[in-house]
Amino acid sequence: MNFLEYLGSHRQQLLTDAYQHASAVFQCMVVATAIGVVVGVVTYRSEWAGNLATTTTSTILTMPSLAMIGLLIPIVGLGVPPTVIALTLYGLLPIVRNAIVGLRGVDPSLVDAATGIGMSRAARLLRVELPLAWPPILTGIRVSTQMLMGIAAIAAYASGPGLGNEIFRGLASLGSKNALNQVLAGTIGIIILALLFDAAYVLIGRLTIPRGIRA
Repeated sequence: MNFLEYLGSHRQQLLTDAYQHASAVFQCMVVATAIGVVVGVVTYRSEWAGNLATTTTSTILTMPSLAMIGLLIPIVGLGVPPTVIALTLYGLLPIVRNAIVGLRGVDPSLVDAATGIGMSRAARLLRVELPLAWPPILTGIRVSTQMLMGIAAIAAYASGPGLGNEIFRGLASLGSKNALNQVLAGTIGIIILALLFDAAYVLIGRLTIPRGIRA
């Protein structure tokens, strides 16, 4: 059976795995973005707090994904929980770092002007600082998503969802007639999903970032 024949005969399973893979990454990115932006808002005004947040999330990212998932299994079990926790933690660094950099890069004169017209601290943050910091934050989200697309494949080790199951099945049956097809299908599927997500982020950037700021 060649690769195209394999795709045709296993289309439904591959589409299900692709949907689960994309869904897991998307949901974890939503959580990681919320946490990362909050951490950035809380820490960007303090040099040591910002460094602590960046160092902590950097340390998490250095932990091998297989090791982290393995450590989580005895605590939360197999399946979705270790996948969600691991992906969320791995997605934090680019978002936290870019949120801090973006917020620190806002022109102080603009913040002073907002203060001068009577804006509260919360209003300045929501209406001036965060919108101006959004381009680097979005860049951090794009980087995190690309990383998580690959890392999510490791979730198959813990019976997690996604295209990693296809890859692991192929690796576990090396030498069989469909082993290479399974690995290729899972790998190519992840690459396609990563490209689709990145294209979506480009569109979001065009819709949410004013042309003057993009320039």
